[in-house]
Amino acid sequence: MRTAYRVETVRAAEADLMARLPDGALMQRAAAGLAAACCSLLGKGRVYGARVVLLVGSGDNGGDALYAGARLARRGAGVSAVLLGERAHEGGLAALQAAGGRVADEPFGPLAGADLVLDGITGIGGRGGLRPDAVPVARAARGSDAVVVAVDLPSGVDADTGEVHGEALRADATITFGAYKPGLLVDPAREYAGALRFVDIGLGPLLPGVPDLEALQHDDLAWLLPVPGAESDKYRRGVVGVVAGSTRYPGAAVLAVAGALRGGAGAVRYVGPAGDAVLAAHPETLVHSGRPEKAGRVQAWVVGPGLGEGPGAGVAVGEVLATDVPVLVDADGLRGLAPDAVRGRGAPTLLTPHAGEAAALLGVAREEVEAGRLAAVRELAGRFGATVLLKGSTTLVCGAGGGGPVRVNPTGTSWLATAGSGDVLSGLAGSLLAAGLPALDAASCAAYLHGLAARRASEGGAPVTATEVAGALRGAWRDVTAGGA
Repeated sequence: MRTAYRVETVRAAEADLMARLPDGALMQRAAAGLAAACCSLLGKGRVYGARVVLLVGSGDNGGDALYAGARLARRGAGVSAVLLGERAHEGGLAALQAAGGRVADEPFGPLAGADLVLDGITGIGGRGGLRPDAVPVARAARGSDAVVVAVDLPSGVDADTGEVHGEALRADATITFGAYKPGLLVDPAREYAGALRFVDIGLGPLLPGVPDLEALQHDDLAWLLPVPGAESDKYRRGVVGVVAGSTRYPGAAVLAVAGALRGGAGAVRYVGPAGDAVLAAHPETLVHSGRPEKAGRVQAWVVGPGLGEGPGAGVAVGEVLATDVPVLVDADGLRGLAPDAVRGRGAPTLLTPHAGEAAALLGVAREEVEAGRLAAVRELAGRFGATVLLKGSTTLVCGAGGGGPVRVNPTGTSWLATAGSGDVLSGLAGSLLAAGLPALDAASCAAYLHGLAARRASEGGAPVTATEVAGALRGAWRDVTAGGA
């Protein structure tokens, strides 16, 4: 599992480690890792004679850049430092000049011919966008043909929240030290980080056991996903009920059931008016055309996809929430949902809004949710007392109440932004709930598998449909349980 920590936590661990090491040793570790990564990015045999520009602020990131630049200069690179802070790290600047590097008189000439640019303008403690004097330099760096490498974090983004207030420098790669920071994993800042590379500087044993962010990996899913035993039958494996679809949106029911059938539960009960369409596509489904309470016993409910805006939708949601089993509420089921309808439940509730639905639940503009996704998912989970899966460019999952680590989903593709994909996700997550996974794990595993299936279906970058994503879930499941890539 990949973990991320807030700046305050990282700095406390750094201070603890520095107290145990010779003066300057920690920065030298970071600089050595940074220089090695730069050599790799430049390519074998291309360091000698390469033109490297350092954008140097007054913080420790500027010092890291200077010391890394000194190492590159000793390997034959032509290194120029553009000093953008009120002061530069004295030891780093001296090391650069001793190795043959120089301080540039002006930034634009060196940037125009650069092969690689190191962004050490601001550190992890920076707040707000770039200062006005740094903006034209950052634009020139981004407009050049150089590979732009961020030192620990792209300058101008918020390390703790992933928010971007003002102008920031978009990197091709970010070399981060000691611990991932939340802003590297959460949009919109994640989009500025480029490819992530991690340099271990020895902080691991000094970081707390509970991180601020978590990102599951294949091994985590292999351990979490349900596996039937020798004595399992369809009822022991769990039955998931799906209340979805309408005469106007029968496809939502078909897709939600498709996801549910591939999620590990033993059976799927469908409740709603789209029974004929569901049976035509999935004859193994148990179909009921009446009310949810008369459909038979289930271990979890999924309610909302494609219900439409009529009064029947609210009735169905209320009836399902009145049960004593886990409930996933999505799409039309979220419309007008009140916190009191959820907070009083004895069983877990999982809400799966996209940014627009989250904004409506919070009473804010959609843009506010998209700009501050981490704050929004925590606020929703706290207000409703429910686990929340916030869909979008970065899918986040927060446990009920809003405390504890937020999980960020590392899989997916931009091709997943297609009609019906959310219905598949809801069915999949609901099936995992019925199979016995806690809401946080069910949501996290579903998002991971859903994103992995979309990658498989897109075959490296082609458009996909929700039906194709559902069809690829079996292969995604095999990938993670067999240890495949």
